[in-house]
Amino acid sequence: MGYIEELRKLVGTRPLNLVGSVVVMVDEKGRILLQQRKYPKESWGLPGGLMELGESAEETAKREVYEETKLVVDDLQLINVYSGKNYYMKAANGDEFYSVTVAYYSNTFHGEMQADQTEINDCLFIDPHQLPEKIVGSHREIVEDYLCLIKNRSH
Repeated sequence: MGYIEELRKLVGTRPLNLVGSVVVMVDEKGRILLQQRKYPKESWGLPGGLMELGESAEETAKREVYEETKLVVDDLQLINVYSGKNYYMKAANGDEFYSVTVAYYSNTFHGEMQADQTEINDCLFIDPHQLPEKIVGSHREIVEDYLCLIKNRSH
């Protein structure tokens, strides 16, 4: 049983702050890796997940990318940290939480991509200017912030 499941046993559905990390994985063509998740039903999102006790945000990002895609991230660059009242969610099971998401990008990774079929239906590199309609809302914001960041760095 993971940290969040243990917390939920203690507090029930009451609101929690949940910290996690996501990574905008960029291939040599400038496409980003999105995964079609099983929950929320068949929505697309960035690789990532929730922090376990004692992990750093960077360790969480690298672990989650590996668990979900079998890709090993070599280097992470910070995009931003997303938190506050706008990141409140209520899950289908009634669990309430405020997400605190540390977002990174990386174009240095290796391995043979393989989607974790327990969480994900598929993984694809997609043009970041042509995001699927059904993408996790905060992940759309993160991709837009990533695009602004790299545009500003190239000037």
